[in-house]
Amino acid sequence: MRFIIKVVVNAFALWVVTLIPMLQVGMTAFDPAGDLQLLLTYLAVAAIFALVNSIIGTVIKIVAFPLYLLTFGLISLIVNGFLLWLTAWITSGLGWGLSVGDFWWGVVAAIIIAIINAVFGAILRPQKKKRRR
Repeated sequence: MRFIIKVVVNAFALWVVTLIPMLQVGMTAFDPAGDLQLLLTYLAVAAIFALVNSIIGTVIKIVAFPLYLLTFGLISLIVNGFLLWLTAWITSGLGWGLSVGDFWWGVVAAIIIAIINAVFGAILRPQKKKRRR
């Protein structure tokens, strides 16, 4: 259930990022005929981004741990931009999906996606029940 919520929030964040024209981030649908295909494309790209982030992102974070310490975590901005660019490369290789114009605009887009994910994560986080004594 958490994965589905993460995918839906990522799809919304990707949609918001593609609405900002200066970021040079776009989306190409499976079949440009209708809105349903575009929605399914956003969900598929969000699922691929979540998988790339959880698998490759975890490996990068483990390997680059000393860089995280040296830069006080600022290297995570570059890593997130790289993961977004990697997702765009994977999906555009399939003939549909995300396109990122420049790596640095991808970093800015990844920052916006992270902010949106943090806001929705705080809202949708399950509340722990307090025990009654």
